[in-house]
Amino acid sequence: MTTKDGPISLRILGVVGTMFLIVAVPFLLKPTEDLLARADETLVLVSPHNEAVRHEFTVAFMRHYKEKTGRSIRLDWRTPGGTSEIARYLAGEYLASFENVWKKSGRRWDSQVAAAFDSAKVVLNEDPAKDSPEQAARRFFLESKTGIGIDVFFGGGAYDFEIQSVAGRLVPSDVIRNHPAWFSEDSIPQTVSGEVFYDAQARWIGACLSSFGICYNSDSLRRLGVEELPAIWEDLTNPVFFRQVALADPTKSGSAAKAFEMVIQQQMQELVQGAGSEGDEVLARGWSRGLQIIQAASANARYFTDAASKIPLDVSLGDAAIGMCIDFYGRFQSESVQVGDKPSRLQYFTPAGGSSVGVDPIGLLRGAPNRAAAEEFIAFVLSLEGQKLWNFKVGTPGGPEKYALRRLPIRKEFYAPEFAGFRSDPEVQPYEEAKLFTYHPKWTAPLFRVMAFIIRVTCLDLHKEQTEAWQALVAAKFPREAYRVFTNLDAVNYETARTRLKKALDSKNRIEEVRLAKELSDQFRAQYKEAARLAKEGK
Repeated sequence: MTTKDGPISLRILGVVGTMFLIVAVPFLLKPTEDLLARADETLVLVSPHNEAVRHEFTVAFMRHYKEKTGRSIRLDWRTPGGTSEIARYLAGEYLASFENVWKKSGRRWDSQVAAAFDSAKVVLNEDPAKDSPEQAARRFFLESKTGIGIDVFFGGGAYDFEIQSVAGRLVPSDVIRNHPAWFSEDSIPQTVSGEVFYDAQARWIGACLSSFGICYNSDSLRRLGVEELPAIWEDLTNPVFFRQVALADPTKSGSAAKAFEMVIQQQMQELVQGAGSEGDEVLARGWSRGLQIIQAASANARYFTDAASKIPLDVSLGDAAIGMCIDFYGRFQSESVQVGDKPSRLQYFTPAGGSSVGVDPIGLLRGAPNRAAAEEFIAFVLSLEGQKLWNFKVGTPGGPEKYALRRLPIRKEFYAPEFAGFRSDPEVQPYEEAKLFTYHPKWTAPLFRVMAFIIRVTCLDLHKEQTEAWQALVAAKFPREAYRVFTNLDAVNYETARTRLKKALDSKNRIEEVRLAKELSDQFRAQYKEAARLAKEGK
């Protein structure tokens, strides 16, 4: 038997005490510095940057802001995915926010307004009284402080930031006006080898540099019997790497799309240099040759991931032997798996003359709830103090506290000899490497989305049929007719891409896009099956 003060009460007390410990221990053991603690202010950022970048800039900026203003600040990072996912997220959030603002102003919301308010194709009249309904919506948005509760867009590609700028979602910051000395040929040039490094209106500014290349696992290469190390993009097409190549989906990752664009641009440049001119016929052959390299690399692919950051991780683990990746992901993972002084099993390189040097920008979002802090953060990232975080070694003066980010600062000052001892990658000189490759935006930039669409319908959607055909080709040692059928890209040639495909994708008619995707998928499915049949017959 038990009494009111007996064993049952003691048992209950014990259970309650145990529950208290379960709840309390995490609080008792949590770090002294809580990066999400209460603060005087909050800065909200949307970013594809990894946890290492987010951590280092959070710690450094919190300290900087406290020292400068006497106020504490917390950084609230929103990470919905890669740059392409962020672009879709921003478009949807601003659409919902502007609809609310528009309706509150007493105006009627309809499909015309929804399509026009963030469209750069809507050109405004000098006289607002002459505005059409579409122009009125566009003007209202551009003159408004419509916001989505986020202050800063940090990280991605220049293409993605330019899209946000022309839509009106990014607005000019004060950083160029406040720090004009930073924006000179000696520090942050506006253009380098065809790549734009910042928007003249300061809607976005490059924060660090990036290029694209190949990472490989040296242990995996030995296992596969690869004697000559990969050196060029075409090495991804080597049949020895069948089901061993890691690639990212260009419709989900803007950086992956940019890497594929580099493959095409290099082929165009080589043909233009050989021909001595850049006529449409020469560019068309370069377009097709580049797509054929991508097609063969895809046929070797183990998978297409949604996240470009996954590739060097999987290659380092041996889940794939080789893959296309962004330079900093490759360098960061190489250091992460290095043991002692031995060379890391994961190696990264940029093919000579195979990639431009571009930027990862930062920009101020329209309607930023904490604009003052956002402006301070942008200036901090571009300052010498902030730039040190990108490539200084952990523990060096002004360097990161926990992670070596292995990114390349945009400011030229950091490539001077006196900083070499502090840098993680002193041998990398991006401004010199940029001289080996000149990016020609007019060749492929207008087709950026078209290119990603083509890769999706010819490679991702048909990966099973494509790899089966490729396997048959390899087994038969690439008989001529079968290979010709496999690599026939007439349906997505340069002229078709610039006309029919671009028109369909620019129309934003989702039904037309789906219909076109089905048409092309059906055609390439038939081609791959025919190529497999011919290969098995030795033709």
